[in-house]
Amino acid sequence: MTDQALADASRQTRNILIAVVLGIAVGLAINFSKGTLPWLDTVLVQGVFKLVGDLFRNGLSLLVVPLVFFSLTAGVASLKEPSELGRLGWKIIALYLLTTAVAIAMALFFAVTLQPGVGVDQATTAFKPPADPPSLLATLTSMVTTNPARSLAEGNMLQIIVFSVLLGLALVMSGEPGRRATAQVQDWSEVVMRLVTIVMWFAPIGVFALLAREIATLGFDTILKLIKYFLLVLAMLAIQLFAVFPLMLRLGGLSPLPWLRKMREVWLYAFSTSSSNATLPINLRVTEQRLGASASVTAFALPLGATVNMNGTAIMQGIATVFIAQVYGIELTLVQLLTVVGMATLAAVGTAGVPSAGIVMLASVLTQVGLPVEGIALILAVDRLLDMARTVVNVSGDSAVTCIVAKAEGELDEATYRSP
Repeated sequence: MTDQALADASRQTRNILIAVVLGIAVGLAINFSKGTLPWLDTVLVQGVFKLVGDLFRNGLSLLVVPLVFFSLTAGVASLKEPSELGRLGWKIIALYLLTTAVAIAMALFFAVTLQPGVGVDQATTAFKPPADPPSLLATLTSMVTTNPARSLAEGNMLQIIVFSVLLGLALVMSGEPGRRATAQVQDWSEVVMRLVTIVMWFAPIGVFALLAREIATLGFDTILKLIKYFLLVLAMLAIQLFAVFPLMLRLGGLSPLPWLRKMREVWLYAFSTSSSNATLPINLRVTEQRLGASASVTAFALPLGATVNMNGTAIMQGIATVFIAQVYGIELTLVQLLTVVGMATLAAVGTAGVPSAGIVMLASVLTQVGLPVEGIALILAVDRLLDMARTVVNVSGDSAVTCIVAKAEGELDEATYRSP
């Protein structure tokens, strides 16, 4: 990155951090004032803040499909041999599954040990179970689209990823016509990245509105009722973010300090949007331009991770399952706990990168081990805030794995990675 680009990135990160602090402060002030100034909720929270926040989130979402399609196709097309993709893909997928399994096992261990659900009253809130998620076989079958245009229009990320990889491989194998087409795809990828920059100009305003609305709606009274569950999930997310991922980077031959320092911008976006997909453009930019991973690796690993790698979601599902079992006085057997590990790992793979999608997949985990799905009503009140935190862990796992694989493949510019 140029000196000017670094200065712009630093200034933008600072402005977003200021917006986060102001958003939390304003949200708390409005929450405390609801009794005396009810119009604040109607005019600001449900009016202005909702409009601005939704516009910003939509602006990020509109980038996802063109960004994934062009960057992934260009990244695969830049490979010298198709065999490189197979070696790269297996390493990335294996690490994604490993980190998810570690996250859920750790969450279950601490949940069983600390018993956050003991002493909590059963839910009285009505809860309508979501539609049953598709089976693993159905998910695997649907990976190959029958209509690429429809997949692009509907934003079906798994189908877009598979189609982009196949198209990129076709470009590699097509000789001179493939090289000409690849140049055009790479040009479009650059254009879309410029569009990312344009949307990012409005980031501080959007982040402020999103956070102010969430905090004003939630308040602290609700958190206090479920404080043990709430703090346990946050603690497990923090361990995954600040201990497990740095340890992985160290084992992969990289110092975790540059990664932790440069990921702050990604964390701010992830926390405010609660969406791995919406954070993808920023994660791509930071991992490639500031952490030094090559475009061919980031273009494949990060979109795939935003779709299938949900460490934070797996942690929530593990703790929530044990929490609900304890509330209802149901003791989970070792076989059931192992079932939760497997189900939560697969559910995390199938969880969409959009706000609160983990709650929908949690229903399938509860059903598999015979727990009442209506117990989800217990945690709905605080899940929105926890969703913001676990999205930070989700996107961080994507970036950490990308850097590790890029290092192993000789596709990491270590001077850029170490640079402050």
